Amino acid sequence: MTAAGCRWGVSWDLETPLYFAPSPGFVENLTLKRSNAHDIAAAECMNARENVGMMDITGFSRYEVTGPNAPAWLDRWVVSKLPGPGRARLAPMLAENGRLKGDLTLFNWGDGNWRIMGSHCLRAWHLRWFDDHLDESVSVHDLGEESCGFGLTGPNSRKVISKLTDEDIGSLPFMGCGGFGTGLVRAKVGRMSVAGEPGYEINCRYGDHIKLRRMLSEAGAEFDLREYGSNAMLSVRLEKSFGIWPAEFTQLYIPGETGLDRWIAWDKGEFIGKAGAIAERDGNGPSRKLVTLEVDADDADASGYEPVWPGSEIVGFVTSGGYGHAIQKSLAMALVDTGSANEGQALSVHIVGKERPARVIATSLYDPQGSAMRG
Repeated sequence: MTAAGCRWGVSWDLETPLYFAPSPGFVENLTLKRSNAHDIAAAECMNARENVGMMDITGFSRYEVTGPNAPAWLDRWVVSKLPGPGRARLAPMLAENGRLKGDLTLFNWGDGNWRIMGSHCLRAWHLRWFDDHLDESVSVHDLGEESCGFGLTGPNSRKVISKLTDEDIGSLPFMGCGGFGTGLVRAKVGRMSVAGEPGYEINCRYGDHIKLRRMLSEAGAEFDLREYGSNAMLSVRLEKSFGIWPAEFTQLYIPGETGLDRWIAWDKGEFIGKAGAIAERDGNGPSRKLVTLEVDADDADASGYEPVWPGSEIVGFVTSGGYGHAIQKSLAMALVDTGSANEGQALSVHIVGKERPARVIATSLYDPQGSAMRG
């Protein structure tokens, strides 16, 4: 990946790709404003939207859950309903007081095995939490040093993976999952995409990582496959108003203010944190709300924790920000007082020492119906 131009950053204790430089001699001019890598991220974004992009997804925690009581155990702390065989589902987790404990994805492989994927930075924390709540007939195995992979994103993603498997990958529905022979690699595949495009997450053993990358790169050459990094991922997720841990979601927040309450299955049985979540729902509601802002910026974008206000009184703060290359707007997600969260609300944000006008806009400005990633 370094030979292909990768410039590396760090996510907690893990080295992760930031972007792929077009020439070996490229040197980024590090700045609080938009650097000379801005256009590189733009090209990576647009290729992932129009053709197919490939991103290393090693930077997720992975846990395997097995045992006769695994479904009941999972159902006790997952706020959503469990996915059926061959399906995946977003699965927020709450603490006993109803505050957020995790933003996870749950996979049901249909053979009695389950997999949980979450934020790499919470790996040790989640393992302790699982251990504290574990049943005798349930086993949780940390796959953090055993499983990794790549994600394909874009309208040509299915064409690439179809070249490497004799199995009917086209029959896999959105948020479906299964085991597929991918070239010489037996992979666990989920059909999903943080970018909001058609996409697949292909998980393999650590020892197959190099081989998988080579096969995907060769199969994708005719479809203009290009690798992309976290700079481009920030852009495409902001265009979809997709929050992440630990920016939009942390253990300090409650489901209603972040929008994660939409995943709560209120009609299911007891689960950890249900009483606190009901108290929030049936009370006066959250005092803050997560919103998306369009910012009138020219040479710099919000990055996080910039104050937000409509006048002289601070009403919230930015959780993350960047530039949406497909829609060509400076964007930010922010947690603001409910009274300032209405669409069209005029606000302002300080960015690198300058006050910039901003306004609350509709969430998911790019493909708001989500038709692209379901297509």
